[in-house]
Amino acid sequence: TTLPRVHVAISGIEKIVPTLEDVATLMRLLPRSATGQSISNYVDVLTGVKGLGEFHGAEHMYFIVVDAGRSAVLGSELKEALRCIRCGACMNHCPVYQNIGGHSYGWVYPGPIGSILTPSYIGIENALDLPQAATMCNQCGVVCPVKIPLPDLLRKLREQQFERGLRPWTERFGLRAWSWLAAHAGLYALATRIGARMLSWMGGPERLLHKLPLAGGWTEGRDMPAPEGHTFRDLYARKARK
Repeated sequence: TTLPRVHVAISGIEKIVPTLEDVATLMRLLPRSATGQSISNYVDVLTGVKGLGEFHGAEHMYFIVVDAGRSAVLGSELKEALRCIRCGACMNHCPVYQNIGGHSYGWVYPGPIGSILTPSYIGIENALDLPQAATMCNQCGVVCPVKIPLPDLLRKLREQQFERGLRPWTERFGLRAWSWLAAHAGLYALATRIGARMLSWMGGPERLLHKLPLAGGWTEGRDMPAPEGHTFRDLYARKARK
């Protein structure tokens, strides 16, 4: 960056900060959250073209500021995602990213933040699976140095998909059924006990779990471990009695 005679800088509008003091704050956050360093080797401070009598620096500098949908995000309920400083901390702690890798996200930004930014920039209908690529464990939200509430934003995107009918009807029906069942504690306890015992039987010697309806995505390429046969509530109550 310091050698060319003509220096061209390209940046999204969300990367612009008002003062050098703000830059210093970000430079303390970024390398520590990204690599655990005080500062990285890839930091240059350019204050303009070289002056008279100076031997180093660019003769011409051009700044290209990119919007590409960012202004629309700024006015939406997902605006907090624009605080991202690209440190990668959320990716380092995301169990989904660790198992599927960055290329699986299909666009520029991987990881939990990519599952928010990509639908925001290219349209949620063009990135249907990304908001689902999260376990909601909140590790990304805990480690984010700029305190982006990543699980909350992912949940908002899921709600938008549901409200606009972008998810399969089977999924929407299943979520509505689960919501109704979860609101009735007695029925929920009975249904989960029956389900746990049935899944335990299906995961026995016959290995029938792969024949479960609507479960092909989970069992097509791997075996699902057989459940223990009891719900967590039953196991907890049994341990409490002991």
